[in-house]
Amino acid sequence: MLPLSKYLILFFFFFSNCYAQVIDKINITTTGSFSQSSLLSWGGVNSGTKYYPGVTDTIQTNIARHLTYQGYLNPIFNSNISLSEDSQKVSIQINVDEGEPTYIQKINFIDKDSLLNEDIISSFMFLEGQIINKIDIEETIAQTPDYYENNGFPFASVKIISINYIIDSSDQDHYADINIEILKGNKSTIDKVVITGNTDTKDYVIVRELRIEAGEIYSQKKVDELPRRLNRLRFFDPVGPPQFLLNSQKQGVLLINVKEKQTNNFDGIIGYIPGAKEGEKGYLTGLVNVSLRNLFGTGRAAAIRWQQFNRYSQELELKYLEPWLLGYPFNVSGSAFQRKQDTIYVQRRFEGSLEYLATEDITAAVSVGNEQIIPTISETPRFTVYHSSSITTGVNIKVDTRDDPYAPREGLLFINAYLFSRKKIFGPSEFINAATKTNINLQRISVSFGAYFEFFTRQVIAVSLHWRELKGAFFENSDLFRLGGTNTLRGYREDQFLGSRIGWTNFEYRFLMSRRTYAFTFFDTGYYLRNADESRSILKQEGFKIGYGVGLNLETGLGVLGVSFALAKGDGFSDGKIHFGLVNEF
Repeated sequence: MLPLSKYLILFFFFFSNCYAQVIDKINITTTGSFSQSSLLSWGGVNSGTKYYPGVTDTIQTNIARHLTYQGYLNPIFNSNISLSEDSQKVSIQINVDEGEPTYIQKINFIDKDSLLNEDIISSFMFLEGQIINKIDIEETIAQTPDYYENNGFPFASVKIISINYIIDSSDQDHYADINIEILKGNKSTIDKVVITGNTDTKDYVIVRELRIEAGEIYSQKKVDELPRRLNRLRFFDPVGPPQFLLNSQKQGVLLINVKEKQTNNFDGIIGYIPGAKEGEKGYLTGLVNVSLRNLFGTGRAAAIRWQQFNRYSQELELKYLEPWLLGYPFNVSGSAFQRKQDTIYVQRRFEGSLEYLATEDITAAVSVGNEQIIPTISETPRFTVYHSSSITTGVNIKVDTRDDPYAPREGLLFINAYLFSRKKIFGPSEFINAATKTNINLQRISVSFGAYFEFFTRQVIAVSLHWRELKGAFFENSDLFRLGGTNTLRGYREDQFLGSRIGWTNFEYRFLMSRRTYAFTFFDTGYYLRNADESRSILKQEGFKIGYGVGLNLETGLGVLGVSFALAKGDGFSDGKIHFGLVNEF
């Protein structure tokens, strides 16, 4: 049997839980600067909770702590407790006299290194005469190491040594003197950059992207931007913050660790379409896309793409990039492109460009190219397109502040380009007469803008707008812009629409499952216009289209794989389009 004392303890425990008192109401009155609702929230105890001895002291302590943060260091409390008739409900009445605030009278600096910067002094002097507010003081103190870290003192620290409280005997006002110590440490420079984790990429490729000169004054702001610069190379997994230390020779060493990813990508699918009629030969169809983004670890890039659309239409494209020409911030690139369009024409284009890397965010480029359109010869002469040659020159400006090119969480992307083409028509002679214009000027204007916002953790809104405009005396099919498919208007066939003016928007909600893997929903809109040409019996073509759907971008060993299921307006589920391929920027 249990002893009597333990029976009494069990009885008391049972009784106290069955007949526990509840706080029915908490009423706080004040005539000071803060509202009753603020004081109630600061108290941290709500009506309806269980009453216990000392709850009033808890409320008063919580309120006093918040008043101290606001500069009211001498509050006075009066409290009273009343019970209901059955003694089960408790009402708490607290009267708060906030007292007079305490003002900052003087801020004294203890600087063991050298004279303080005037900007630092002025920021602290601004606090003198103000109510001593915890948040304002902490914000000002936090700005001080930031200033020094960006001006060569990575190990700077600030701390409050003491606060002396004073009561003026004449008017009973409350004041405080704050004594602050600032330790800047030695001024540091970045003398060496040490790269670890790169097995293929050359050190100099990484260092030149950082744009840091040996002996450069340390700047925390610049160091914080380095991962973003390296991520744009698309050679590595997301790069973490660098580390900075002093070696035994007192040299500043910047340590950067990287993890290389697959930069050589192969994306493709090949199919065979048998002949539809007896004796008709079959043909291959599909896509082959080979991208080599970091040749021999030097940052050079090359790509080849072949795509067969149907029996008579195909594209072949070659690209090459030479980065940082002769060690200067200039990229040189070239490309060759050929398109066979049905049995109508062959289009060949050769281009070269010189891109100036003005800053880590801004680039400008000039380009020159030659294009030839060769109509297909048929047994029965019929007009398809003119045989022509064009010389094209252009300029473009690019601003890219995205934190990652594959899955940005923040930043902007703006590209503006202007191209001028001098087109000369040679034939076919039987379709050229005195009224035919054989020398034509064409202008192409393109604008693209994208914005990325992480409004909640792992949740990103991506919005982009694109516009293309073609101006000239007249246009052929080979001159027009193409709209539809994976990279423009999802839910439609690749290059389904042609126009001298096109525009499209893409709106995506992305949920990040890892740094570069995310699921998304999207809504696309697209517009195209081709004006009528009565001389060639071409009717005006214009339309506004929408597409929507869901997708997944998945980071794999081969690269970032993108797949989406898209529907056009009016489509049933069985009419949906699947867009599939590796997301890879040359």
